[in-house]
Amino acid sequence: MRIFRHYTELPAAIRGGVVALGNFDGVHLGHQVVIGVAMRRAKELGVPCGVMSFEPHPRQIFMPDTPPFRLTPFRIKSRLIEAMGVDFLVMQHFDLSFAAKTADAFIDDVLVKGLGAKGVVIGYDFCFGKSRGGNVKVLEAHGGFEVMAVGRQVTEGGHTYSSNLIRQALQDGQPAMAASLLGRAWEIEGRVEQGDQRGRTIGFPTANIHLADYLRPANGVYAVRAGIDRGGDTHWHDGVANLGGRPTFDKQDVLLEAHLFDFDGDLYGRHLRVALHQFIRPVRKFDGLDALKQQIAQDSQTARTLLSAEALPVESSSKT
Repeated sequence: MRIFRHYTELPAAIRGGVVALGNFDGVHLGHQVVIGVAMRRAKELGVPCGVMSFEPHPRQIFMPDTPPFRLTPFRIKSRLIEAMGVDFLVMQHFDLSFAAKTADAFIDDVLVKGLGAKGVVIGYDFCFGKSRGGNVKVLEAHGGFEVMAVGRQVTEGGHTYSSNLIRQALQDGQPAMAASLLGRAWEIEGRVEQGDQRGRTIGFPTANIHLADYLRPANGVYAVRAGIDRGGDTHWHDGVANLGGRPTFDKQDVLLEAHLFDFDGDLYGRHLRVALHQFIRPVRKFDGLDALKQQIAQDSQTARTLLSAEALPVESSSKT
């Protein structure tokens, strides 16, 4: 998959395709339907299939003081879209200047002149252009390319697939519900940083990751799987993680501390993917290291039991 950061960068071989438009934060099962429709139509027409998304997320531009909310920052979003098999991704830089384009200007400049789109696929509620003036009716009225609007996608329980619903599930400490909407466990990815190394002194060393722009899920202890990239493969390790502050040590900053079972390698400075599978308990303060050590041992056993009933990720090459 080729990645472009501006709609004017596309070479002739890429232009003239079918393009799925959307923010696609989470790349959840509803988003995957939209992208899938674009892929099938592109194959029928014998043209490239692409996705156009926006970075930073428009909400960060219009509401810069909003708390962190991202489900899939650039790195993860692009990896998930690539895994679907599309030919190209336009991760359009979004700022106030781009936001000022009217819906008609967006169609003329971006879709027609920039992408040369033969087809455009959007979700039923996607809006674009200044003051959200563009929608499926505006696209259809313009003409010059096919327009396909994908209807509301719902779960077996009647819930609409949406990024907001996934965010709420994570904030409520329900990672399994979030996973049912995403089609996979939700992950936090980041570079492992050196911490206070207290975990190592009590027999539970941790890999520490700051959450940066990620949504803040419910603070607590989770059963997790941690993915370590080794060449073209991802090796997954079962583990347990504390997400939040460390009240026993009077630390209030939000941090993800993952303890990987049966692993003694050096992860400092490496990128680590940590998938939240099950919520075990809230964060709480303990009366000393012995009580904390005993609880971590209990949490670890709980996590092992929970994870033993779940299948490994399809992409996994091994679990060691």
